[in-house]
Amino acid sequence: MKQKIIVLLMLMITIGSCKNKAEKSPKQEASDFPETIQDQENETSESKLENQLIGNYVDDGYSQKDEGYDWVSVAVTDAGNDQINIKVRSRADKKKPTCTFDATASRVDENTYSSVLDGKTILYKFEDSNLTISPAEPEFEGVLAFYCSGGASVAGTYRKINEELDSTQIDKTLFSKVLTLQDVGFNISSINDNGKNRLTVYAFGLEQPNQPLTFEIEGNVKNAEVEDLNSDGSPEVVVFTHASGESKKGNVYGFTTNNKKSMSLISFPSLENRSELAEGYQGHDEFALVETSLVRRFPIYENDKQTGKMRQISYKLKEGEAMRQFEVDQVNEF
Repeated sequence: MKQKIIVLLMLMITIGSCKNKAEKSPKQEASDFPETIQDQENETSESKLENQLIGNYVDDGYSQKDEGYDWVSVAVTDAGNDQINIKVRSRADKKKPTCTFDATASRVDENTYSSVLDGKTILYKFEDSNLTISPAEPEFEGVLAFYCSGGASVAGTYRKINEELDSTQIDKTLFSKVLTLQDVGFNISSINDNGKNRLTVYAFGLEQPNQPLTFEIEGNVKNAEVEDLNSDGSPEVVVFTHASGESKKGNVYGFTTNNKKSMSLISFPSLENRSELAEGYQGHDEFALVETSLVRRFPIYENDKQTGKMRQISYKLKEGEAMRQFEVDQVNEF
């Protein structure tokens, strides 16, 4: 009888021990940590890599800039979301700048980023403190020569320097972009002139000669996009700006081409005209053209703190009494 009781006790202890191991396995817990640590290491490695890429790159002429040589530079800055900003500028203190080019490039791999220009893929490869800019397909190298004068091209290899670019010589253009659609082109640029930022938009390919439209703007141009927003066979270009300061409140400058004959302004409504749209608004706008809609979104604040919600407003291009205008089409919160 005693032997049976001892055997039963041993069986119960064994079963209990196995049950505890099944519920909480030390090996299983330990195996979770290396994966988490590895993820953290990967994020840290990517962050370090991006930091290594950020900076100023120059061509061979920069080392002889004090002797009067022309030169071209590339400033690389972090754009967030696995993207970088590319800003090509050249010497401009003695003559017209040789090359002026802006792009936002997306990460392909740890050493390569890409952007799309006139339907062509442009690659930005980083290796051994050098940056090489080239089209993905060599036969399209001419697309990068469009942004330079005198037979030069944005394409080429630039070496990284651990210093700021010469502010006394460099082109003061803050933003530059050329967009084309339906055989109409737009040259969009902004420059700091005596402490004031000026936006200039010039259209080419229209029937009637057009003078560039210039405006004094608050803050900086963030981006510009082109689309036929009212599907009439004649394109519109939309310029997005961010005000200076922490709020980065956004604004839109729209331009329409009238049956490809002339260019005129599009009216963009202020949020202050619609209290329900402005409620909780404190800036940090994001803009994009999505098919034939202008989409704006921003975080919603309450008591000066983000609520974790976003408000998204879609606008449609409509005919107005005096000019075409953007009208609110849909409002969503998520």
